[in-house]
Amino acid sequence: MFARIKSLDYKVLHNISRLHRPSLNIIMKTASRSANVGIIWWLITLPFLIRPEWRATGFNFVVALAFAHVMGEGLIKHVVKRIRPCHSLDDDEQLINRPRFYSFPSGHTTASFAMVGVSLLRCRVITFVPIIILAALISFSRIYLRVHYLTDVIAGVILGTTCGMLSVLFFAAIGLY
Repeated sequence: MFARIKSLDYKVLHNISRLHRPSLNIIMKTASRSANVGIIWWLITLPFLIRPEWRATGFNFVVALAFAHVMGEGLIKHVVKRIRPCHSLDDDEQLINRPRFYSFPSGHTTASFAMVGVSLLRCRVITFVPIIILAALISFSRIYLRVHYLTDVIAGVILGTTCGMLSVLFFAAIGLY
């Protein structure tokens, strides 16, 4: 089973690498960098923290991002210890600097989908749709840039969405909604 998953991961990487174009490279690098240390997500959270009627949702975003970070970056990556696909590439094939840490799950994707999980349950469609589109773009960029496998991203989607939804359930259980 693991051999089939590994084979699928490599096929996806190969097929996506055939999409590489200079203009698309710029878009993917920008999308990926926007999520470094969660920058874009903290910027999106800020207005929620400022407006009193949105403040509970803003704190919900913060808790979801923190929970996702602890679970993905703090725990799972150091248990699984999966090597990134970029470590088998030549320097001239690499579009961004090689990340130092492990691959599984994708931290960019986990954080992105923690925001999706909260916004799905707490926000109107006009807010949810741009968040999910941005999350999908960031997640795809991680495979495009060859720093993650498809399964790293899928795990990040599942973990992040779960963390976001659990954050909402936690807030509801303690009566903050």
